[in-house]
Amino acid sequence: MGRGPGPPVKNADNCRMTQAPPQILIVDDERALAGIVASYLDRAGYATALAHTGPDALDAARRLDPDVIILDLGLPGLDGIEVCREVRTFSDCYVLMLTARADEVDKLVGLSVGADDYLTKPFSPRELVARVQAVLRRPRRTAPPSAAVSDAREFGALTIDQDGREVKLHGEEVTLTRTEFDILDALSARPHLALSRRQIIDEVWGPSWVGDDHVVDVHVANLRKKLDDPPTEPRYILTIRGVGYRMGQG
Repeated sequence: MGRGPGPPVKNADNCRMTQAPPQILIVDDERALAGIVASYLDRAGYATALAHTGPDALDAARRLDPDVIILDLGLPGLDGIEVCREVRTFSDCYVLMLTARADEVDKLVGLSVGADDYLTKPFSPRELVARVQAVLRRPRRTAPPSAAVSDAREFGALTIDQDGREVKLHGEEVTLTRTEFDILDALSARPHLALSRRQIIDEVWGPSWVGDDHVVDVHVANLRKKLDDPPTEPRYILTIRGVGYRMGQG
């Protein structure tokens, strides 16, 4: 699973215990671009590692357990879609997909396999750093102690355990990405309130996030598939025309 900030490490100069910086894995076969991105992230205080092929990316992801993977779509050996799909079998780290094509299909497919966000080349390295900073500011909730009692939210056959970050449909666990869960959590926390795309982004990605608000629509579509909630007759996630989305009662 993806990590939060790393374990404390000792600073040799003053013997203080400090937090290890978040680990960012940059995966791109354009070595010069990957190096530029790494230099910007290094200056921002992150630890970076590079991979240039799909198989190398999977090996590095398993070995390093990064907090964020910046993943190019077009990779030799194994493309970014397959890398992301495989990463999601063992990690819930944040995945930011890069694509050299502005084709909407690329973006939709990338997000459907578990990417959290995307950027289209060419992009500003500063914007990419801002996106990384935004996702790392997202709260990482942990399961409560075993003695604690978790108040699950229920919507018909759907149960959402916010503390344990667990979702069940008809008693069977539904596997969601972190972003999918966070969107469902935001909607279910105020079930009678319609949230705009921007409000959802502010709660899930953070108010400093910049990009296409319709990224929310793609994640909602993925959620509906996993919850067996067809958009033509939704029970759990309702579309409120001209506004955004609201939780249904199941």
